[in-house]
Amino acid sequence: MSIMKRIVAPATLAALIGSTSIVSAATEINWWHAMGGTNGERVNKIADDFNKSQSEYKVVPTFKGNYTETMTSAIAAFRAKKQPHIVQVFEVGTATMMAAKGAVYPVEQVMIDAGEKFDKNDFLPAVISYYQTSEGELLSMPFNSSTPVLWYNKDAFKKAGISKVPATWGEMKSASDKLLGAGYKCGFSFGWQSWVMAENFSAWHNIPMGTKENGFAGIDTKFSFNNDAVKKHWNNLAKWTKDGTFAYGGRRGDSLPMFINQECGMWMNSSAYYGSIKKQAKFEFGQSMLPFYKDVIDSPQNSIIGGATLWVLKGQKSDDYKGVAKFMTHLSSPEVQAWWHQGTGYVPITKAAYALSKTQGFYDTNPGTDTAIKQLSLNIPTPSSRGIRFGNFVQIRDIINEEMEAIWSGEKSADEGLETAVKRGDALLRKFEKANK
Repeated sequence: MSIMKRIVAPATLAALIGSTSIVSAATEINWWHAMGGTNGERVNKIADDFNKSQSEYKVVPTFKGNYTETMTSAIAAFRAKKQPHIVQVFEVGTATMMAAKGAVYPVEQVMIDAGEKFDKNDFLPAVISYYQTSEGELLSMPFNSSTPVLWYNKDAFKKAGISKVPATWGEMKSASDKLLGAGYKCGFSFGWQSWVMAENFSAWHNIPMGTKENGFAGIDTKFSFNNDAVKKHWNNLAKWTKDGTFAYGGRRGDSLPMFINQECGMWMNSSAYYGSIKKQAKFEFGQSMLPFYKDVIDSPQNSIIGGATLWVLKGQKSDDYKGVAKFMTHLSSPEVQAWWHQGTGYVPITKAAYALSKTQGFYDTNPGTDTAIKQLSLNIPTPSSRGIRFGNFVQIRDIINEEMEAIWSGEKSADEGLETAVKRGDALLRKFEKANK
């Protein structure tokens, strides 16, 4: 018996080795993203759920820093032929990605080539139009799309005797006066200031940021946001910094603590701060549409999106892209998008995800959380409110931010800051045009 065991055991072991050797490991799909903190955990869950749903592919998400750092890393990696399959790029990097010759595999083509079911009509028009070519081809997969909204402290409003959420800038000033009178340090603050107070301000009032349909119709565009409406608004903001109506708290989301700590009763920034505010706020809060100037427009046009999309990069094995396509199908499914939307404040990218959120009663139990969707869909986008597609706009945004900060600090007048921002921005547009002729 022992002899038989000695004979069978090696044979059995050889059979086992032989059987495991034909089992191939899952193909890795590398996804570089810019989602830190809680949203980074959500990204990991989306990837984990996809990985558990099948065994052929494994999506590996990697945090690469903020939006600018992530895009820069991906471009450098592509040049070194070490690029990921998927990279998350914020909306102002669209023109740069489009100009990256031979680097991008349009996501619509990825889906078609892989035989994945894909219908552009499933997506919210305000989201998808930003990332399409003039011929209508979708370049990247919408993922985390947002728009700026007006966040307000309901408890502060009650204390200050404010019965109506401001709809105009005149009402913003009146509400701020009441908040200051009730002991608050400031009426309002805002973040991502170029996006909120230049790009979205212009779209909301149906005013172009630049020529050539804000860059959608050609790279030989020039800036035009140094117009009377923006000058008036920035002059008001500069004046309001002196009496506490408006307090500047930094770029991106740096000013969020001013709202969370109840220094300011109102805050304008991305709808995607919903998760953070819900987690941190020790007061009742709400969100409403952005204010507008009645002497500029009778009623608001529509806001434009921020956030980011997922770009597929060329240079990987052809079979890998089947896995990329399957992951895109998973990512854009109603269940995943509804879950992502409800937890983060980013808008659901598809009509089905929006409908599912309604059916689940999310908007009934969380009033105002559909504000971003309503704002984006308020009217059919015009050439001035579709969005922006300017080359080198990542750097140009920094220029606009610098000039705005010089205005808030009193170093420059609003007129001087605007003129300088346009002049410096145009110089980078010409540089981009020259490099991509």
